[in-house]
Amino acid sequence: MQHSLLFVYLRTICNNMEEKKDYTATQEQLARFAKALGHPARIAIMHFLAKQKTCYFGDIHEELPIAKATVSQHLKELKDAGLIQGEVETPKVKYCINRENWKLARVLFKEFFNQCICKSEDCCE
Repeated sequence: MQHSLLFVYLRTICNNMEEKKDYTATQEQLARFAKALGHPARIAIMHFLAKQKTCYFGDIHEELPIAKATVSQHLKELKDAGLIQGEVETPKVKYCINRENWKLARVLFKEFFNQCICKSEDCCE
């Protein structure tokens, strides 16, 4: 008798899980960008690279207050999210902003932050 109750319970849980809606591709992309930008070192790297006229060749840890041991980890996260491109493994060190995804991130974040319909400063008080 207990087994049949457990089965009904598990079936109910599974059915409820199937009814959950998936995230949109836009929400997933925005989350990837946000996660990649979720560390001050990565913001500093992006800020530095955005100011470069060409791809940057060199050790970024010499330009920013970031330990050499952690730079490659941060660069990998940014590259995996598509925000930078180039060679991020020594001895080939070339880093560039991925201009296409930079523009996409700008649009997605702008849309995200502009979606609030409450225009009053005191709407949540």
